[in-house]
Amino acid sequence: MLPTDPLMLLSVVNTCLRDHYPSLSALCEDRGVDPQSIVCALGKIGYTYDETLNRFV
Repeated sequence: MLPTDPLMLLSVVNTCLRDHYPSLSALCEDRGVDPQSIVCALGKIGYTYDETLNRFV
């Protein structure tokens, strides 16, 4: 389960992407989460997913 607080979500997602997953879609598939829900939640605090860096910036 991923946190609902956007700043905690950012930290958890970026750590997971760095340490365990080659892409956001791989993370979401493994965790059973809709990628758009993460993109939307983090977009509200000014972050976007950078596929090249495999992290939210």
